Amino acid sequence: MKILGIDIETAPNEAFVWGLFKQTISLSQLIQSSRILCFAFRWFSDDKAEVGFHSEVGGKRAHKQMVRSAWDLLNEADAVVHYNGTSFDVPTLNKEFVKIGLGPPAPFAEIDLIKTARRKFRFTSNKLAHLLQQLGIEEKLDNTGFRLWVNCMRGDPEAWAEMEMYNRRDVTSMEPLYRLLLPWISNHPNHALYQPKDGLGDLMCPSCGGIDLQRRGFQRTKVMVYQRFRCMDCGSWSRSRKTALTTFERRGVLSSI
Repeated sequence: MKILGIDIETAPNEAFVWGLFKQTISLSQLIQSSRILCFAFRWFSDDKAEVGFHSEVGGKRAHKQMVRSAWDLLNEADAVVHYNGTSFDVPTLNKEFVKIGLGPPAPFAEIDLIKTARRKFRFTSNKLAHLLQQLGIEEKLDNTGFRLWVNCMRGDPEAWAEMEMYNRRDVTSMEPLYRLLLPWISNHPNHALYQPKDGLGDLMCPSCGGIDLQRRGFQRTKVMVYQRFRCMDCGSWSRSRKTALTTFERRGVLSSI
């Protein structure tokens, strides 16, 4: 399974305003809508893959090529890992795709780590920087704040160098977070479904693709019993595809319902 980690950075909207507080901005005041400035990515499914980076440096033509590069990557991915990407990164990318005449990329599964953080834990904050700090993972880089984005929009080479380092770090920090949260992720795409049909899928962890599975009791539904496994590589729990009940036992259970 090809798993892509991605993070985008966007320019702010530009508008004429009458004041600094309690402003309602109408479309007639809007000068320039937000757009993608750059994005960083890495193939999490390839240990040898480098962190890639694309930006709009070079003008409109470079911006269009950057968007096309993002489309090509998503089109190739089976699953995409991001942080708050379901609400932000992916819809923002889709906006850019349709603006240059691209259709939707091939369907891919989304693994949004902020959803796992919200559903499974109660951290003081669900911001990426806080989770990284709390979990002892390489933290996000500090930056010069809003001025960094403004200077990048003005084409400042030093600002762009800082932005690239900042954007790349977000991806390199997100990968160990993904590995750590992997056994907590609900509905992770099943690795076994992306393997050749040689029977190995029955012995494979659906979350990480590992084959070091240990039998750990049984999982029971209202009508069936399944062998339960724990992956010794990532810590995820899974169950057998087939019931552990014999045909005779299944008939007895079903007849009692």
